[in-house]
Amino acid sequence: MPWSKTITVALTGASGAPYGLRLIDCLLRANVRVYLLISQAAQIVLKLETGLDIPARPHDAEVFLTEHFHAAPAQLHVFGRQEWTAPVASGSNPAAAMVICPCTAGTLGRLAAGLSGSLIERAADVALKERRPLILVLRETPLTTIHLENMLRLAHAGALIMPAAPGFYHQPTTLDELVDFMVARVLDHLGVPHELMSRWGEAGAGTC
Repeated sequence: MPWSKTITVALTGASGAPYGLRLIDCLLRANVRVYLLISQAAQIVLKLETGLDIPARPHDAEVFLTEHFHAAPAQLHVFGRQEWTAPVASGSNPAAAMVICPCTAGTLGRLAAGLSGSLIERAADVALKERRPLILVLRETPLTTIHLENMLRLAHAGALIMPAAPGFYHQPTTLDELVDFMVARVLDHLGVPHELMSRWGEAGAGTC
């Protein structure tokens, strides 16, 4: 099946797992092929925040999540944390864009230092060097000067820093609507169409 595009999504151990899951769901619904990277800490947070107990083995996780999201065959690929032969590890075969959602302050710091100790960090480094969109949905507060300097350094390198800070002008009444606000902003910057929420000056909201 010809996918509209391929996007890498990485889940790290910051609070905010529902953001990442909703983003994956909407990308799959939009006929996007998703390369998924999950840190060990993210697996723990996913279970704590969503009750989703994702298998540790990449192949098992892929089967589990393909069924969970009702994805098409071969639409969702899960890669291991040290799987250096994955497409995202090389600039010769990068995805169209990458999103780390949620992004820990630790991941932010390692990216700012140019360190690639895991496939998540290597894939992000590839996105930067190939000038592909890299969106970091940072979930941390308060922010130290170190965090702020790392954010600035990555912004200078081409990353888009998008802290998980949902708005309220659409008068949300549920947690899902707050999650959708952030996911909608990410999808906008990825160029993926959606109807998650009403836009400023418009009325009505739909689903992705």
